Amino acid sequence: MRFPNRKEAGQELALRLMEWAADGDLPDPVVLALPRGGVPVAVQIARALSAPLDVLVVRKIGLPGRPEAGIGAIVGDDPPLFDTRALEMLGLSEDRLVPDVERERAELHRRNLLYRGDRPAPDIKDRTVIVVDDGLATGATARAALRYLRRLGPARLILAVPVGAPESCAEMRSEADDVVCLYQPPDFQAVGLWYEDFDQVSDEEVIGTLREH
Repeated sequence: MRFPNRKEAGQELALRLMEWAADGDLPDPVVLALPRGGVPVAVQIARALSAPLDVLVVRKIGLPGRPEAGIGAIVGDDPPLFDTRALEMLGLSEDRLVPDVERERAELHRRNLLYRGDRPAPDIKDRTVIVVDDGLATGATARAALRYLRRLGPARLILAVPVGAPESCAEMRSEADDVVCLYQPPDFQAVGLWYEDFDQVSDEEVIGTLREH
């Protein structure tokens, strides 16, 4: 199974969540996309639920020389959240990754300003919060996002992704109240393998989607 693109993946996720909404299980929802790839998925859910859409900028901390391999993540001005087991296995210290953290922190602030300007973040206290991305690989960014949001007091915290690694989906069940993942292939490897069209989402597309919605 492969999704044609992020839009259609979002529409399939929306159908699943609309079933919950019809049963009254999603009161006062707000949809938060993890940009950039999560935005075209999340907007389909927000439209289907007639819910507000916003973004939560999270930056992955990658291995030195292998930025695509996530070993941690940062949200806002929070300290980085690392996979300590992986650090130990690789013989890496958090101090060794300080330059990487500083670089990603600067990019995080750049994107926050670009996407949100001076618009305040939504108040999620006592609301149903649906966190959306285009897939779940190591779970580093999703874990950081969920822990950050949990402290803000949502009534219910849901992670929704079209596809994910089975072990990562299982781990996220201790971070979110519910995890919705349509497809968990045992030979997962990478998110992009499960999309026919996995072109990079641009900043302009993120800004346009937020403005339109």
